[in-house]
Amino acid sequence: MDLTSKKFHFIAIGGVGMSAIAKYLLERGAKVSGSDIESSKYTDLLKKIGINITIGHNKDLIQKDMIVIASSAIKETNPEIVKAKELGLKIYHRSDILKMISDEFSKRDDSYFIGFSGTHGKTTTSGLCSYILNKGGYNPSFIIGGIIPEININGLYNGSKYFIAELDESDGTIQKYSTDIAVINNMEKDHLDYYKNGFPDIANTFNKYLLNKPNQKVIINIDNEGNKKFIELYKNFNYITFGINNAKYNAKNIKFMGLNSKYDLYINNNFQTEIELSIPGMHNIYNSLAVAAALTESGIEIKDVNKYFKTFTGMGRRFQKVGEFNNITIYDDYAHHPSEIKTTLKAIKSAVQNENRLVVVFQPHRYSRLQGLWSEFKTVFNDVDKLFVTDVYSAGEKEIENINSKKFCDELNNFDCEYIEGDMNEAAIKILPKLKANDIVITLGAGTITKLGNCIIKEYQRK
Repeated sequence: MDLTSKKFHFIAIGGVGMSAIAKYLLERGAKVSGSDIESSKYTDLLKKIGINITIGHNKDLIQKDMIVIASSAIKETNPEIVKAKELGLKIYHRSDILKMISDEFSKRDDSYFIGFSGTHGKTTTSGLCSYILNKGGYNPSFIIGGIIPEININGLYNGSKYFIAELDESDGTIQKYSTDIAVINNMEKDHLDYYKNGFPDIANTFNKYLLNKPNQKVIINIDNEGNKKFIELYKNFNYITFGINNAKYNAKNIKFMGLNSKYDLYINNNFQTEIELSIPGMHNIYNSLAVAAALTESGIEIKDVNKYFKTFTGMGRRFQKVGEFNNITIYDDYAHHPSEIKTTLKAIKSAVQNENRLVVVFQPHRYSRLQGLWSEFKTVFNDVDKLFVTDVYSAGEKEIENINSKKFCDELNNFDCEYIEGDMNEAAIKILPKLKANDIVITLGAGTITKLGNCIIKEYQRK
């Protein structure tokens, strides 16, 4: 399909994934419009570059020559959906459009379509790879699920041979893509609303994805237990491993320095270069290894770009500093799976001083995830000094009987845990008086919890 000759209309254009694709298509030369129920930083960004965005949904926005893309959260009764169906138009998912875009690269002999996937780390690895290529002058195109702070964008069309994308396995749509280099950070039980049988279903989805393109390079974290199981189940792929030991790409002589770290990169047991990071934790050692492997396998010398690992400050909502007041510092993180939370808290705990109390505000994301991983969630907050748990962010799901935040807090015996009812403004009013000087506060979750830090700061300023 010639993307430049098409008119694309996005229903719920303000999502992080939808806005990245919309921006890319406009820069590619297509005509792009969209609508959303409210303004956001993403709609503001798109308006600035010339995309016509309507706040509110209106059937008159739909024309018969459009390709209509709708967020999965949009209901069949939406007036734009109704009008599109009346006109006989197919309603596309954003993964369908990402496939159209990536197919342009898959058909080129000189291109590298690098897809980052896995239960955790997709946004950081795809963002870091895009950042390094961009700063290094390689002019990549990319579509990722977060804002790269220094560049302040989540999508870009450049036309060079490098295309980076974050590929989502949560609903099985990863099976649509044909990558030249497939990076698999990890595999764990998650998205149990879709993967009813847990890990076997997830592994089968990844197998179908990798079968799409013979002879592609599969870069995989050999230290992850889920990945090990996957390799045992599906032996016929061209695996290129990264990890701490016994891998093609190794990190040796790892040193942690507060929220920073550094290590020596070895390839096939041969020293290459020292890599320094300004993002905390062991998980980011693995994330940087994944990117180093992807860049090397696409023909780039890491020693030529290694300085950009250090200047990368992380993705939006990945241990992002919100602000500070009264010697209290607030961070925000997207972690919403037990493994992600455990990893994030471990990284913070290793960096804070003895006088710092670690205070966590956790918003469970989806009733189905809280139900399916209830026992795992109960074990991840052991090193926290004070825990607040807000109401579940449903993400459109119906409530599940006896699965709620209050019950979760009640079951955390002998632990300083408190259930906080209400929206983020109400939560801020209740939490602020319970904070102390030198507290390190981190808000965790994939929903509205990201607003809480600023709500707490505004409440402090109001008082």
